[in-house]
Amino acid sequence: MAEDKYNLKNPAVKRILQEVKEMQSNPSDDFMSLPLEENIFEWQFAIRGPGETEFEGGIYHGRIQLPAEYPFKPPSFMLLTPNGRFETQTKICLSISNHHPEHWQPSWSVRTALVALIAFMPTSPNGALGSLDYKKEERRVLAVKSREAAPRFGTPERQKLIDEIHQYMLSKAPSVPQQNPAQGSEEHPNNCVRETQESSQDAGAVTAAEDLPNPAVGEIQEVGERVFEEVHETHITANPSPAGTSASREVPAKSSSDQLLQRQVTRVQKPADDRLFTWAAVGLAIAIVVLLLKKFMKSSGYGALFMDGS
Repeated sequence: MAEDKYNLKNPAVKRILQEVKEMQSNPSDDFMSLPLEENIFEWQFAIRGPGETEFEGGIYHGRIQLPAEYPFKPPSFMLLTPNGRFETQTKICLSISNHHPEHWQPSWSVRTALVALIAFMPTSPNGALGSLDYKKEERRVLAVKSREAAPRFGTPERQKLIDEIHQYMLSKAPSVPQQNPAQGSEEHPNNCVRETQESSQDAGAVTAAEDLPNPAVGEIQEVGERVFEEVHETHITANPSPAGTSASREVPAKSSSDQLLQRQVTRVQKPADDRLFTWAAVGLAIAIVVLLLKKFMKSSGYGALFMDGS
């Protein structure tokens, strides 16, 4: 096949053939990807939706286009299966794609990129190019539907490879979990940010794989977990406030223990203030009574009689 058509001394061809052998000899239950026989620079792939998310049980197909300078330049990615996270038949913007070649590392591979893509699926899109923000219920419906049949795309050769990959993924994928109808969905606002903001949010997503040119299955799973954690942390801390200051600079609210202590001090001070006010009122009332009594005695003559008697 490729031995007769391609120059085996070419670094890109040599690297691609090496990755093909590794993919076939060490398959994964979470993804499968193979190149076309007519063009080894074009790969078809399918990934399994990450567990414990609205994508769980889904089978999502896509296309990878490797550049002639691979692995020194990044590939481009396109999803073919409706999923509610990425647009279909549109090159998506991630730090592992050709939209941000400054982040690509030659040590990364198709396998590493697919693991990162799985980790990116449940993250917030934040308006990045080629991203969607469907509700969780809609994504679950698409996950179930994705198992019914492989998407239709391209030439008969492409379709044959897509169908073969789909059957393989069906044999490995678990059933779609039943969801609680009462479970609500979480909506994320679409901020319509530029590609550069997406780059700042997912730039560190696959840095854990720099030293893994041909990682094994166990290492790939570990990389995927770290990718997901880094992406999650980045999306929490990378959103700037309108004033240009980070959320960490805001004055923290008082803790519940501080508020409780303040209420207790208020209760202690309040009874003391009430008693002082009461005694002042009593003293004022006594003074008024004494003055009225003196005035009454003076006006009636009892005061003078009393003075004479004494």
